Amino acid sequence: MRTLFALMIAVLLVFPAGAHAWIPDDKGIGGLGWQADQWNFLPGTGVDAPRAWDNLFAAGRPGGKGVEIAVLDSGVAYENRGRFKKSPDLKKLRFADGYDFCARTSNGLNACEGEDKYPNDDYGHGTHVISTIAESTNNGVALTGLAYGATIIPVKVLNSRGEGDEDTIAAGIRYAVKAGAQVINLSFEFGSSTTSAAQVPRIAAAVRAARAKNVTVVAASGNGELQRVGYPAALPGVISVGAVTEHGCAAVYSNVGPGLDLVAPGGGKDAALPDQPQCVPAGPHGRPIYQLTLTSKLRQTFGYPTDYFGTSMATPHVSATVALIIASGVLGPNPTPDQIEARLKATARDLGVPGPDETYGAGMVDAGAATAR
Repeated sequence: MRTLFALMIAVLLVFPAGAHAWIPDDKGIGGLGWQADQWNFLPGTGVDAPRAWDNLFAAGRPGGKGVEIAVLDSGVAYENRGRFKKSPDLKKLRFADGYDFCARTSNGLNACEGEDKYPNDDYGHGTHVISTIAESTNNGVALTGLAYGATIIPVKVLNSRGEGDEDTIAAGIRYAVKAGAQVINLSFEFGSSTTSAAQVPRIAAAVRAARAKNVTVVAASGNGELQRVGYPAALPGVISVGAVTEHGCAAVYSNVGPGLDLVAPGGGKDAALPDQPQCVPAGPHGRPIYQLTLTSKLRQTFGYPTDYFGTSMATPHVSATVALIIASGVLGPNPTPDQIEARLKATARDLGVPGPDETYGAGMVDAGAATAR
């Protein structure tokens, strides 16, 4: 079965007119190549990373080289320091100075206490998200990153349980802007009890400040199976991202609604949607999003967890595509967040009923099309 699957993948990677996109040599989980595992990066099932990679080679900025992406999350496994370990496939990744706004977990009302300059990951979520964006690529090891040439600004705003608070997140956004971020990735949401911008005023103000500095903010729509987008994704000017499965169906957990902008691969179970034959809610679940990240209780070993699916996993696909658009120059040297959002939507792959809708937004992000001249 694995041999047959690998053959099917090889067929998928043949492009129109006999053209072949660049295929990195990363070996994947079972040694059959990254494309046997990263359905989320393939044409057809995913965001068409190979075509995007070719486009960025043509632009002279492979993998989005030079673009700075701030990832606000649980930190990243970027160094060997004390009990913290460095991911074996982030060795070539460019890291700018980051910050830890959540150095300790509070036992009180707030989720975070303390600050320092070492945004080490003690949860695993942040390393997974950053690996989707920028894991080392074409090094014969593990998997690939969509914007592998970008510089990452790691900003830790979530604790060892994946929890954060408004003050910490707002401070993280402002830090990212001052640090020179061009894109900010927010792979989290506040849940069903947060229903308006008035409940997160400091984050709303920080997002406005980011946009005023020409920074594009991308956030997860949420995993609550709600008919509305969660916060901070629902804030004005934020690109909200829902999740689809390997089958091209909306994921059952993904929040939807009128504020949804785009969808991207998140993995997991299909939603039960009428008149959409690609959706098989009673059938086998789609695969998760695989990346090399921290595993085990002590978070000191690395592996490929099978339970990473969600809008948190979908969001970095869009953030990475934003970085590739900027680097490609297809919108000029300094595109605005509004121009970038319009480009993402204009080149998205339509899913569901024809045209934009509340289940898929403008459609599935297509990195290949978005960076094409």
